[in-house]
Amino acid sequence: MRGLDLDYMLGLVPVILSYVPLTLAMAAAAMVLALILAVALAVERVIRVPVLDGLVLLFISFFRGTPLLVQLFLFYYGLPQVMSFLTAIDGVTAAVMGLTLHFAAYMAETIRAAITGVDRSQWEAAQSVGMTQAQMMRRVILPQAARIAAPTLVNYFIDMIKGTSLAFTLGVTEMMGATQKEAAGSFLYFEAFLVVAILYWIMVEGLSQAQKRLEIFLNRAYAR
Repeated sequence: MRGLDLDYMLGLVPVILSYVPLTLAMAAAAMVLALILAVALAVERVIRVPVLDGLVLLFISFFRGTPLLVQLFLFYYGLPQVMSFLTAIDGVTAAVMGLTLHFAAYMAETIRAAITGVDRSQWEAAQSVGMTQAQMMRRVILPQAARIAAPTLVNYFIDMIKGTSLAFTLGVTEMMGATQKEAAGSFLYFEAFLVVAILYWIMVEGLSQAQKRLEIFLNRAYAR
């Protein structure tokens, strides 16, 4: 049984770290787009527009009921065959698209639950001063729902960062893709994947600590 090649592992760290910006950029872009889409889907699920509600339920059911990897392959390899204008889509765009739609489906249900979790008196108070439904959502309900949903949404961002590791299957050289190439060249698979696992772990732990601080900050006004 051979020992770990520590020199190789230490030398690999800066190589993988150079791809961290791309990993975080994909996750951040997907998070912003998914959040916008999820809010729209959640609001629709609350107000229930006829016909549209059925389409939203179908969207949520499909993207929650199928694996993320299958969705990435569908966007990158499948759609260009039926929509010729998508042939120019690159791996990064397909990865962001897949992450956006996949996590928007989950986030929509979280935000919907947060919206319905706002005390009914808040809805009645907004209606009593003559607010329209749109004004009530924007000024009263969504800000309060954001406090409820924020910790869970941070968890989804953490999952997105880990989900970017699947982008290497689309030819994207991010953290996992770089590790795969380095391991294939050195045949030191255990060391290579151990290094990338530790780096992902450190990133996730950092975000988990930020999440705890966010929860404390958001709950300060309710701690009395």
